[in-house]
Amino acid sequence: MATKYRIIPDDSLESGPVTEQKMQGSDTPIKTNFRDFYNLKDRFFQIDRYSLVPKTPVNFSLFSQKAMGFEVLVQAEKKMPVVLNDEHITHIYYNESEVLIKETDFHLYFAYLNAVAEQSNLPEPEKFRRQAIVVKESAKIAMKEFLDDPRSGEKIKQVKNTVVNIADSLMENHDLIYTMLSLNRYDYYLYTHCVNVGILSISLGISMGLPANEFRKLGVGAMIHDIGMTAIPIEIRNKQGKLSDFEYRSIQEHVKEGEKAIRDNGEVPKEAFYAISQHHEKKSGTGYPYRLKGDEINLFGKITGIADCYDALTTQRPHRKAYNPFEALKLISQEKQDYDLGLLSQFIKMLGKINQ
Repeated sequence: MATKYRIIPDDSLESGPVTEQKMQGSDTPIKTNFRDFYNLKDRFFQIDRYSLVPKTPVNFSLFSQKAMGFEVLVQAEKKMPVVLNDEHITHIYYNESEVLIKETDFHLYFAYLNAVAEQSNLPEPEKFRRQAIVVKESAKIAMKEFLDDPRSGEKIKQVKNTVVNIADSLMENHDLIYTMLSLNRYDYYLYTHCVNVGILSISLGISMGLPANEFRKLGVGAMIHDIGMTAIPIEIRNKQGKLSDFEYRSIQEHVKEGEKAIRDNGEVPKEAFYAISQHHEKKSGTGYPYRLKGDEINLFGKITGIADCYDALTTQRPHRKAYNPFEALKLISQEKQDYDLGLLSQFIKMLGKINQ
């Protein structure tokens, strides 16, 4: 059984797990206040639960999020690794929340990923699957670090490198998209959403036959399309329930905030700006912030818009449950007036296997 702990947002997280005051006789973690919870949540990192392999040692602790609290799934340390047994794997794979590590354990997790990916005598499909997970998780780490410092030229270089790795993997084996996508079944993480939108956009660009230099630029723009969200107050961005008109207008400002954030970043390709500035524009002219319509919307804006909408629908949000892939594609298809029909058709065809 997972151990439950009260959340006390102090500096103890740097040197150990969130353990203070173990709960007794309760199935529900104690809740903390909203702002403290999200500040503390930012010190964790969401991982792909299926990156963890039975009978392998981990030297970092694993956590899960329940409501506005956290649980320890596996307690481990660098000098005291734990071999994942069947009970651990059951808790990890079937836990009804996202699986997390401490942000300070990035390097330990990445070393673990590479170790399991390089195991000898793996069947070819499993070898490719594990390599794809390494690429995806590396992209999430790069994206989280970039969102923490969005004006950094060095951080955007790291994002660009991950785009190249994603594109190279998808060109080698396009079916790896189904391994790379992270289905956020229980909670929303901005960096995971950004990576998903990047993967979907790159994959659609490849499916359309775009030149490699074009879909890589598209990938950079799609990966950082929501950079402006970092300027939106956390109380609005993660509000539980329906947004007021004022709050909704505040959310819409993330597009212009994103434009401002990367306007002077010379590492961002000029063409990538369209993914940031136009991913909420609609063919019908009802989008924002510029009310563009039809061919006024750049191809990169159109592609990123479809990918963004799909991933948003299939991700758990504060105000609603996640739709499954079939439901999400059905909903998008019902809004034909808003999307390029040729791109939408190609997108649905590309994701066909997800719905089988």
